[in-house]
Amino acid sequence: QVQLVESGGGLAQAGGSLRLSCVVSGSIFSTNAMDWYRQAPGKQREFVAGITSGFSTSYATPVKGRFTISRDNAKNTVYLQMNSLKPEDTAVYYCSIVVRGNVYWGQGTQVTVSS
Repeated sequence: QVQLVESGGGLAQAGGSLRLSCVVSGSIFSTNAMDWYRQAPGKQREFVAGITSGFSTSYATPVKGRFTISRDNAKNTVYLQMNSLKPEDTAVYYCSIVVRGNVYWGQGTQVTVSS
């Protein structure tokens, strides 16, 4: 069974930084791409950043240049370093992985950015 557990969310001031972590259970981590999504109140869940098994990265336009996704296969962990935070980054952040056609999600971690 695949399980994802996020951590690292919290309250930050505009211009500040937070680092999110997502630990994935099982031996499938190193061969799978990982993504971060977020969902703000009243809005649809949206893609934030992704990293492939080959360490190629992609970012949504609103976070380019401010967020950095990385992974540590030895720790089965994917990270999201968030710098220059803005109030519009306030959302619940989720990590996800696709395994054999099935999408798995973590429980989410709340990020709140005050102005």
